[in-house]
Amino acid sequence: MAVRAIRGATQVDADDRDQILAATAELVTEVMARNGLTTDDVISVIFTATPDLTAEFPALAARKLGFHEVPLLCATEIGVPHALPRVIRLMAHVETDRPRSEIQHVYLRGATALRLDIAQ
Repeated sequence: MAVRAIRGATQVDADDRDQILAATAELVTEVMARNGLTTDDVISVIFTATPDLTAEFPALAARKLGFHEVPLLCATEIGVPHALPRVIRLMAHVETDRPRSEIQHVYLRGATALRLDIAQ
């Protein structure tokens, strides 16, 4: 069993609590499904949001999905002038038997533009 990091991101249309929670839940669900994970496999998840998203903590969506015993952290991305706006990112640290080459990083909605090299 190895420890792997999985990246993901999504974009919302507005700084709206419901949009942040729905988009984050979709992102977390996709990361878990595409990598064949359960919450027992997850060591921790770090969420970041661009400075224009303040209506809710993205980690709340993971809590609502059952991540009660998983350490979760939210932070603000640095405000780079040319950065894609309204983006929620995650980095999940997991235990898995999958080799690094089989890890599926997940980029949804407008966030696919961030990492065309690894977006699924």
